Amino acid sequence: MPPRLPPRRTPLRAALTALALALAGLSPLALAPSTGATPPPPAPTSQSPDLGERVVVFDPSMPVAEIRDRADAIWEQQVDAEMSEERWSLLFRPGTYGTAAEPLQIKVGYYTEVAGLGASPSDTVINGKVEVYNRCLTDGPTQPYCVALNNFWRSMSNLTIDVNGTGQDGCRASANFWATSQASSLRRVDIRGGNLSLMDYCTAGPQFASGGYLADSRAGTVINGSQQQWLTRNSEVGEWSNGVWNQVFAGTIGAPSEAGFPTPPYTTLDTTPVSREKPFLHIGDDGSWRVRVPDAQTDSRGTTWADGPTAGRDLPLSSFHVATPAQPASVLAKALDRGKNLLLTPGVYDVDRSLVIRRDDTVVLGLGQATLTAVGGATPVVVRHQAEGVVLAGLTVDAGTELSRNLVHIQGQPGNKQKPRTSTPSTTLNDVYIRVGGPHVGRADTSLRIDADDVLIDHAWVWRADHGIEGFTAGASGDTDRWNTNIGRQGVVVDGDRVSATGLFVEHYQEFNTVWNGEDGHVVLYQNELPYDPPSQADWTRPDGTLGWAGYKVSDQVRRHQLFGGGVYVFNRNDPTITTESGFEVPERAGVRLHHVLTVNLEAGSIEHVVNDVGARVDSSAPGVPSYVVDYPAG
Repeated sequence: MPPRLPPRRTPLRAALTALALALAGLSPLALAPSTGATPPPPAPTSQSPDLGERVVVFDPSMPVAEIRDRADAIWEQQVDAEMSEERWSLLFRPGTYGTAAEPLQIKVGYYTEVAGLGASPSDTVINGKVEVYNRCLTDGPTQPYCVALNNFWRSMSNLTIDVNGTGQDGCRASANFWATSQASSLRRVDIRGGNLSLMDYCTAGPQFASGGYLADSRAGTVINGSQQQWLTRNSEVGEWSNGVWNQVFAGTIGAPSEAGFPTPPYTTLDTTPVSREKPFLHIGDDGSWRVRVPDAQTDSRGTTWADGPTAGRDLPLSSFHVATPAQPASVLAKALDRGKNLLLTPGVYDVDRSLVIRRDDTVVLGLGQATLTAVGGATPVVVRHQAEGVVLAGLTVDAGTELSRNLVHIQGQPGNKQKPRTSTPSTTLNDVYIRVGGPHVGRADTSLRIDADDVLIDHAWVWRADHGIEGFTAGASGDTDRWNTNIGRQGVVVDGDRVSATGLFVEHYQEFNTVWNGEDGHVVLYQNELPYDPPSQADWTRPDGTLGWAGYKVSDQVRRHQLFGGGVYVFNRNDPTITTESGFEVPERAGVRLHHVLTVNLEAGSIEHVVNDVGARVDSSAPGVPSYVVDYPAG
């Protein structure tokens, strides 16, 4: 598998590694990931509901070695399984796992969810670690390439980690490592007694990372290290080590000041204007399994659980249709029509018709990175305009081989003045990931379309794949075949008013990656890479002659829009001579404001300006060096 991004300059990597190690008081050590056999089938758990063979439920009475062996076997299967169909959910009943002398130390691979089953993170305590390390994409002794750039699609949530590195070498023992990139959220975690490192500084190689997302969590020292960009929302941190290009904080106690921007590159909002935490499974005091659906918040700060239970409503498991990948889409659609919520157990679902949500307060919750694949040009998920308070969470939606108009469509009547405005979003998307290409050919015109007002996007990665296993050959890394085959014209189109986003990542689409047509949009952290694969400048030029399409487009008629912390990156791997006129394109109005935005070159191609005609050019003469605009318009 080719690396997702090119190596950046050695001095930057060395400086970040030195900083991380200085915080831990250590020197570098090398460690390469291991491989292993396919895990054995899970043992039945008599007191757990039937959630399928890919949901493993652990109990604190189980021996530490048994839990570790089971988790390790899954990790060994999943550590390199980037384009596989295996999905796993590892759930921990309330209680304490591991001891000071025998800690529980496990690792998390692709398409794996690790979560506690308590009502609060403090109900499930792991004495040990839950970690993600760099993935070594080449193992050559002279030029190792160990990075976190492709560490996607995994999560950890709703538990406490008392960091314990007993038995590990000095470097590995220095932190709980979560070296990931996009689509790998940390939610409702409490890291105690040690550092949380978002970079793996213990392996050889450049150690780059491109995350990421932390919400509703608490940690002492957080080592950002090589993370290019990161959003920390509604959390509490004791210390944050550094920034690279774009580190954003919203409603976070202990967040660093943004006063020195771009040195360091911090963007800090004291509160989060609109938030709604992701629903989660938990076991009630009576032993029943439930899904807690947190309430929406406005102008919030800190975690939802530090001073008591997270406010919200509990739904019994009986209110859900528990779906399996063996069930056809018609069964899931009929369950929604009968008024059921959906709980998608881990796996890949072929969806040949839309799963249409018509009922208020419907919850669709995926476990273990459950994936819906479009079949026959279907739009897998549709929320009808009359449905309010809907939550879509923990879903990956894949394009199929036939062209879909959309992959997720939140229908609405934009600008409907008759609709009363409420504090609860009309639809919330938590950890919703959309993919065009990668494991197979994919085609979708617009991946995510939002027509409704008052929608909240809370962490989404909308990705037209820059690499995969489709077998492409023509062009650099198969890029010419990729450009002509994996069709993705636009990533996100927003027509609704008052749509908010906290953590919006959109990459590699063939025209505008994001188009914002609605009024009063509010975005906190936006990350974009322009497509790697245009075969020539002619393929990357608009009909009116403008060079390329901006990574973020606010339409000319929009009067009010705000973006806090945004970056557009360029790596024209297939033709390094290609240039793009601007990273961000917005109307010149006082009500349209961008705060802390940048462009950066990743060793191929160029961008002439950051916003419209403002901001310096970035090109391969200074790879990895951003061009910043502090405020647009200035003043």
